[in-house]
Amino acid sequence: MTARSPYDTLVTVYGGSGFLGRHVVRALAKRNYRIRVAVRRPELAGFLQPLGRVGQIHAVQTNLRHAPSVEMAARDAQVLINLVGILYERGRQRFDAVHTYGAEQVALAANAHGARMVHVSAIGADPNSPSAYGRSKANAEQLVIAAQPSTTIMRPSIIFGPEDDFFNRFAALARISPMLPLIGGGLTRFQPVFVGDVAAAIADAVDGKTRPGTIYELGGPDVRTFKELMQFVLTTIERKRLLVSLPFFVARMQAMFLQYLPKPLLTPDQVELLRSDNLVSEAAKSEARTLQGLGIEPEPMEAIVPSYLWRFRKTGQFRKRLA
Repeated sequence: MTARSPYDTLVTVYGGSGFLGRHVVRALAKRNYRIRVAVRRPELAGFLQPLGRVGQIHAVQTNLRHAPSVEMAARDAQVLINLVGILYERGRQRFDAVHTYGAEQVALAANAHGARMVHVSAIGADPNSPSAYGRSKANAEQLVIAAQPSTTIMRPSIIFGPEDDFFNRFAALARISPMLPLIGGGLTRFQPVFVGDVAAAIADAVDGKTRPGTIYELGGPDVRTFKELMQFVLTTIERKRLLVSLPFFVARMQAMFLQYLPKPLLTPDQVELLRSDNLVSEAAKSEARTLQGLGIEPEPMEAIVPSYLWRFRKTGQFRKRLA
């Protein structure tokens, strides 16, 4: 039997216009796949078109809370990728609706159409997590595997890149605030991973290089505490700010108010999530369920983050000329 060429393979990417999505679409386009981008607002996804050849990338309207639209976007596709996720709840955007119900609908569509599936979860996924985010991610994984057992699941740590919502957020806060908070003393450990490396791992899964029904954990080359990450941000943007330790109970009280901002700086659920380290497990390392196991050498944040955080310096890209 002749292997299917990428030119003949249609991949539907649910959530393809988001931060990770645009990098996944770029990676797939470079590998000559035909790409259907399933998003709620396809008229706002036009920026994806230049990432591929004429006609290679096509956006369609889909809402993961509406099962028929999920099924329509899956038709004739050989691979489905689910990237849809939210960091906080707002209105009808609830963790159970988006992470759990939505992911299950994609898996059911994959099973119905005989398509392979790649599902992006998070290292914080845990059915016993004190965080509703973490529990919803774990529940989604269970439902996805039940509906489509061959699904490859990717669990990244905090993802960084030019449009990230982590380093950019705290750099912007440091520009206007005299202090940065260290929730829980800043001792929580992370393993930041470059968005391009995560996209490459997902593209490898589409290529068939991953093991079906397997969970991969994706982390960068370095483990840093929250405090070390804040110090890295301040060093990169060349600003001096106080680092103030906030016990978890104090942070949770503040988050009760901050969660009502149009774009919350912090929510009570995120405080709960910060109680646990966000690291690639030893089991994943020993079983080669990592970036290195896929032959991808992860980029260190020092090599990438300064290239987009320079705009938060007092003189931006002109610092060296004025020195």
